[in-house]
Parts: sequence; C-alpha cells; structure tokens
Amino acid sequence: MSRTFSMRLVALWGAFGLVHLVTAVTGWVYPSQPMGDVVLVYEPWSSAALSGGAIVGVTETWVYPQLALVPMLVAKILSTPLVAAMGASEAYLIAWAVLVTALDAIAFAVLVGRSPSKSRRTAAWFWVAALLLLGPIAIYRIDAITVPLAVIGGLWLVRRPAAAAALLTVGAWIKIWPGALLLAAAVAARSRMRILLTAVAVSAAVLIALVAVGADSEIFGFLTEQTGRGLQIEAVAATPFLWLAIAGAARIEYSFDILTFQISAQGADAVSALLTPLMAVVVVVITVIGGFRASRGASFARLFPPLALSLVTTLIVMNKVGSPQFQTWLIAPVILWLVLDRTRAGAAALIVLALCALTCLIYPLSYDALLRAELLPVAILTLRNVGLVALLAVGIRALVRVPAHRPSTTRE
Repeated sequence: MSRTFSMRLVALWGAFGLVHLVTAVTGWVYPSQPMGDVVLVYEPWSSAALSGGAIVGVTETWVYPQLALVPMLVAKILSTPLVAAMGASEAYLIAWAVLVTALDAIAFAVLVGRSPSKSRRTAAWFWVAALLLLGPIAIYRIDAITVPLAVIGGLWLVRRPAAAAALLTVGAWIKIWPGALLLAAAVAARSRMRILLTAVAVSAAVLIALVAVGADSEIFGFLTEQTGRGLQIEAVAATPFLWLAIAGAARIEYSFDILTFQISAQGADAVSALLTPLMAVVVVVITVIGGFRASRGASFARLFPPLALSLVTTLIVMNKVGSPQFQTWLIAPVILWLVLDRTRAGAAALIVLALCALTCLIYPLSYDALLRAELLPVAILTLRNVGLVALLAVGIRALVRVPAHRPSTTRE
C-alpha cells in the first residue's frame, strides 16, 4: 500500500471518528431535545424490561418491531458502570452514542476495508458528510441502529446472500424500512430464493422466540398501532396544511396518544387515511417495474440501487409520519449505489446531502418556530419535502432506464 493511499485511509477514519464525536456532542447543545427519545422513552423501556416490569412488544403492544428493544437493552447494560459517576440519564445517552458509533465503525470497516476502490472511498465520504449535515438525529434514534446493518447487508448481497438477507431481516425487525432493501434484493439478485428463504427462516425464529417469552396479540402491534394516527406535521402530504396553518385555516396540535405533533384541519384525516394504501400501490408498481427489468436480464449492479432507493423513498414520501430520522434511511441505498454504480449515483447523493442539511435546519434548529407555523421553517420544510419527491422521481427514472440484456436465443 502506497504512502498516499495510507494517508487517504487515515483521513477517512479520522473524519469518521471526528464527525461521530461532533454529532454526538451537538445533541447536548442543540435546542428541542434531539436526544429526547433516547432518554425519555428508550431508557425507561429498557429499565422496565430489566427490572421485571412491562416488556414492550411482549407484555404490551408497541410501536416498534420487537427486536428494537435489543439495542435499547444493550445500551442500558453498557451504561451501568457510568451511572454512579453521572446519573442514569447521562450514562444512557453516552452508552447509546458509543453503541451507534461502534456499529457504524463495523459497517465502515466493511465498506472501506484495507484497500478501498475509488467508488468505496466516495461512498465513505458521502456517509461522513450525511451524518455531519443531518446532525444528532442521525445518532440519537433507533433508526441509527439499522443503518449499519443495511450497509453491511447490502454490501454482502452478491457474495454472501444468506448472511446479507439475515442482517436485513434483523434490521426490518428493528425498524421496518430495511425490508425495502430485502425486497429489492429479492427482485434484482440471482440468489433470490436463498434470500427469501433466509428472510423467512429468520422471521420464523423471531416469532418462535416471541411466543416462547409470552407474546401473543402484541406480536404485530407495531403494525396495528400505526393505523389510527393522524397526519404528522413533517410528513410530505402535510405540506399544504402547514401553509394553511400560516393563514389560520389549520392547526398544529399535540397528540398525547402517540407523542407527536399532528395537523388538525378539514381534509387532513382523509389524506392520512389515503396515504397507507397509496404507499402500498406505489411499492407494488415499483416492484413490478423492477421485476420486469430483472426478467429482461438487467444486471444486479444497475438494477438494485435505483430499485432499493425508490422503494425506501416511497416509504418516506407516502408516509403519514415525517420524522426527521427517516432521512437516515436514505443513507444506505445511496452508499450502495455509489459502490455499485458510482457514475449514475451522483444526483441521488447530492439530493440526499441537501435533504440531510435541510432536515437539521428544521429539527432541531427551528422546530419551535415550525410549531408556531412561522414562515421560514415552513418554507424550509416545504423545500425538504419537494426534495424528497424529486429524489423519488430520480430513483424511478433511473429504474425505468436500467438496460435489459435479454439472452440471445438459438434455433435447433
């Protein structure tokens, strides 16, 4: 390895460590409590489970898939030696940041290795930049646990399809979105049967374990708990209602049931009810397009990245929820696109970086003003949401333009 190449690798890892440190620290100084979920809900959930109390997802219905509790418990165990020195909340926050950084470091090592190609170095720098621009929300949410799983799983799909499928399935049992990568892999990869069988086997193992520890109707609570929620203010579909709120024709109200701010206006409930079936339709259409390109012989490297990004972006654009941490979902498919087909990933990568920056400007930096429906944060959020729609258009456009390589036929 040349001296120049070694210095590039050192620079990459140095940037990785510095950005994680800066991002973790900003969580303590930014407004609007960007670490709130970690200390206000994750820590109490894990404490209750470890002390013989309620176990979310097992003894009571939960908004997350059950494996989301595992990293919360790990962070609680890691925080135990620090409690005496700084208190339970502070210790848990530090343990959470360390856990996310450690998982990211493993995925980063898989990405760059000892001698990364230019495509992998570009993807690594993209990841570092995305984390820095998105800010503390990139670390202090359960979604941060799934990003490294998705990156490793995506990178292993060709050479280790079973291991990749297992990681993506575990990720989906933490937060649903990695299932979109799994679906894209099942469409685009030649080893689709191995991928599907592995996903079924891992899911079956999770279900058996849940039943064994006493879960019953709570097993699929993460699906049923979402059905009754309204239109969250940061959702793409909520954008017109925010402008109505500026004009006084709509209200922003807090829901104590699901602990989030929602739109209260005529037509908001109808839009909210429409979004989930519309999401399902768009996911099916995109999957069919991908399946058609695969049947025509499209290569995995050309087909998988835009298919995966389109599916993940659909889960955000058509969602009645618009939580800022959803932007972390976009990091993994863009990393994989940069690795597999760097020359065509540039537009998507730039849009995602812009989305990360705009999201941080909204939450946590101007969130209080957004709740008051002030003009500037509403305009920033509108621009962010328009960017999400543009990203979906870029992904679908790239998907339909994937070249087919139909095998030639011979007559006998």
